[in-house]
Amino acid sequence: MKKGASAKLWKRSVFVMFIIIVFGFGTVAARLLILQTVMSEELQQKAVSQQLSDTSLSAKRGSIYDCNGNLLAQSITVWDIVLEPKNIKNEHQGMIVARGMADILGVDIEEVFEQTKQDNYYEVVKTKVDTDLKDEVLRFKEKIGDEYGIGNCIKAIESYKRIYTHDNFLADVLGFVGNESQGLEGLEAQYDDYLTGKPGRLVIAKNAAGQEMPFEYEQKIEAVDGYDLTLTIDEYIQSLMEKYVRETIAEFNVANRGCAIMMNVKTGAIIGFACEGSFNPNEPFKIWDQSKKELIDKLPEKEQDEAYYKAQTAQWRNKGVSDTYVPGSVFKMVTASAVLSEGLNKKDTRFECTGAYVPFEGSSAITCWLSGGHGEQDLETALCNSCNPAFMQMGNMLGREKFYEYYVAFGMSEKTGIDLPGESGDYFFQHDGVCGMDLTDLAVASFGQNFKITPIQMLSACAAIANGGKLMTPYVVQSIADSNGNVVKSTEPKIRHQAISEDVASQMCDMLRNNVISGGGTNGYVPGYRVAGKTGTSQKIVDEDGKPSNDYVGSFCGFAPADDPQVALICYFDTPDPNINYYGSAVAGPCFRNILSEALPYLGVEKVYTGAELDNLDTTTGAYTGLKTVEAEAAVNSDKLKFVTVGEGKTVVSQNPPAYSTIPKDGTVILYTDEKPKITQVKVPDFSGYTLAEVNRTASELNLNVCITGSLSTEGTSYAKSQDIPPDTLVDPYSVITITFNQDNRIM
Repeated sequence: MKKGASAKLWKRSVFVMFIIIVFGFGTVAARLLILQTVMSEELQQKAVSQQLSDTSLSAKRGSIYDCNGNLLAQSITVWDIVLEPKNIKNEHQGMIVARGMADILGVDIEEVFEQTKQDNYYEVVKTKVDTDLKDEVLRFKEKIGDEYGIGNCIKAIESYKRIYTHDNFLADVLGFVGNESQGLEGLEAQYDDYLTGKPGRLVIAKNAAGQEMPFEYEQKIEAVDGYDLTLTIDEYIQSLMEKYVRETIAEFNVANRGCAIMMNVKTGAIIGFACEGSFNPNEPFKIWDQSKKELIDKLPEKEQDEAYYKAQTAQWRNKGVSDTYVPGSVFKMVTASAVLSEGLNKKDTRFECTGAYVPFEGSSAITCWLSGGHGEQDLETALCNSCNPAFMQMGNMLGREKFYEYYVAFGMSEKTGIDLPGESGDYFFQHDGVCGMDLTDLAVASFGQNFKITPIQMLSACAAIANGGKLMTPYVVQSIADSNGNVVKSTEPKIRHQAISEDVASQMCDMLRNNVISGGGTNGYVPGYRVAGKTGTSQKIVDEDGKPSNDYVGSFCGFAPADDPQVALICYFDTPDPNINYYGSAVAGPCFRNILSEALPYLGVEKVYTGAELDNLDTTTGAYTGLKTVEAEAAVNSDKLKFVTVGEGKTVVSQNPPAYSTIPKDGTVILYTDEKPKITQVKVPDFSGYTLAEVNRTASELNLNVCITGSLSTEGTSYAKSQDIPPDTLVDPYSVITITFNQDNRIM
């Protein structure tokens, strides 16, 4: 080959090699640059994941307390039992471990055996094991280490389990959590971000083969506990409210649950919130209504899942904030307030009731609950009579625009803003026209029919009347504190707006008080406490499935004391048995009375008796046993009681009623002066349905003392409803029978 050709070939080869070297090293350099810049973060994360195993550790969920610091919900320490299969040398050791776990924890032995074969240091056997079982597991671990030389193959990791201290107590308000301790309903869901806390981490190093290394290469980052909630709820008041709501549901065979809510009228704080017929948050997915469960179990299997889900959501539903209902005559306090506020009630204003009323020309007549009507009435009398024709006349006086203006002013057109999930809004008229109402709508709305609100909306409106016209935002959580007790957030009372003037509110307080003294609300009367309130009996528009309904809702809403209101209370029962009674005065009135009669003394509200009440107050017997007969007789006289002495002895050996018993002021005490007095016992009669006069006459004839509780109408329309000693019971003469009276049950 020529020398020139060789030189050219050599130069060409050098050039090609140069190009290859530049391209090759350039590509590598470019790749390194990309790896170190663009992909740097991604590669670092992959490296960490290859070198470390990161497990989340549960934070302790915050506790929930009532207003007095009583514990309602807490998270207790439980344990997750975890295997470290890498430390198990063979299948023989694996079976020893699996058998022990199955015996102690009740898990499947084959599943655990398969876990022992895994090539890692973290296999969860069972979660949320209590401390006793955890201790037994660790003793087993120590035993197999000593006997079989099995190293660190089991560990217990701290976790938490939610416990509700009183089972179904306050369930609708508290709600419950899911399997991962996440809030699903109630306050647990509403305040989940505060209660949850910050999870910790368990970081475990891995070796070059990607296998987890032993526990000495672990790092634990502690979780941060969640915040605690302190509620406005008072445990004592809540318990008595639940008791009386339960009793009412049972007595009147209420088909669709009931509830009672008590509010501090000055602040909006909810003191008690009882929704009965719900669930136990410790077992929230269980159907607690046994009759419903039995019906579901009888369904075809393919229909059961849907039926179970429907039943679960129904029992979780907070009836006080999520359910809407037709308020009925309770709403008349709003209509009356509007008439007073607009100056439409003059001194000579009268409302005529002939038993029916035609609200406008061409419309059908709407009847009054009282056949024959109430005649001529002023506004207060119409309210006490709960007269529908009178309130239709008031609606016409107001007109649609003004009526709706006060509907809005009392907060009925919007949610109250209570700090509970699932609050419903109103369901007002949807027709075309002014404010969505036609004239028929106005007529029936004026006495509380054909629209829907929630019980908490009605209670808030009533509390506004009690609070000088101020509409407050109701709330359940008073404060939120960290695990060291430092308050991080507290709730301040919030006035939404002024619904009516203080003067109008004061007039309404007087009217509603008179309604309880002598009107339709006497079943809510509590001696000494100046109670104000209104009954409600409303016909349901549709049932829970949206079908036309002839069922009723009975309610009572009011406050006390009327001259300085402290608390407002609504009692509401959905679908009482019409064969027993469905009127609000009969169903809800006694529940309202019973709750207030125990709650007001507990809250420190002072009794102020009228002269008539003082005359009817019961007294207490003294201790006359052991006294000389003459001394005992003098002591009975001194206590302003009568006596009957039986026997020839000189000393009183026994007495009836016993010492310190409650007895009517003019009651009789029998003094026995012989050890074995010869007496004829009395058979207690059935006083049900008796008037007060009939009760007193019968008791006098049988030599029985009677104490009267409940409500007594000044018009003689009250009747004995129940007695503490059953009929036909044999008792000693002058024993005390306590008889509960209710007013005529037909009052709306």
